[in-house]
Amino acid sequence: MKHLWSPWRMTYIERAADETGCIFCSALAQPDGPENLILHRGSLAFIILNRYPYTNGHLMVVPYAHRPSLEDLDGPAQAELMSLSARSLGLLRRVYGAEAFNLGINIGLPAGAGVADHVHLHVVPRWSGDTNFMTTTAGTRVVPSLPETTYARLLQGWQALDDTR
Repeated sequence: MKHLWSPWRMTYIERAADETGCIFCSALAQPDGPENLILHRGSLAFIILNRYPYTNGHLMVVPYAHRPSLEDLDGPAQAELMSLSARSLGLLRRVYGAEAFNLGINIGLPAGAGVADHVHLHVVPRWSGDTNFMTTTAGTRVVPSLPETTYARLLQGWQALDDTR
């Protein structure tokens, strides 16, 4: 039998029962850095890395407004959500060489929303031959980089993007 070690997942397992309140609102209350993984704060939305990602670079674009669904946001917040998502694609192409992407919003628990009361958009980079099939065939997800390492790498890339504007 082969083993894939992911010791950082134990933190998730042990903390899951202790978490109260909204993870996004809690992250907003902290200073930005590896502790909260907020990569960028816009006017109406922000970009945060997924602490338990599907792949390296998996991030989320989240409105500041704590609302359960996309239609509960006003037009400017919806527009910034999409604008930051588009900028995230460029960032992930540049920093990770992403070839493709899955973008998704799960609205409501029956649709798979892990945080059902605060809508957010997932940006998942993809590559030809990536290991996402492992979830189906082996019940395993392979993510070779710690979230803090990904954060540092993407933060440097984000700052470089800002320098070119």
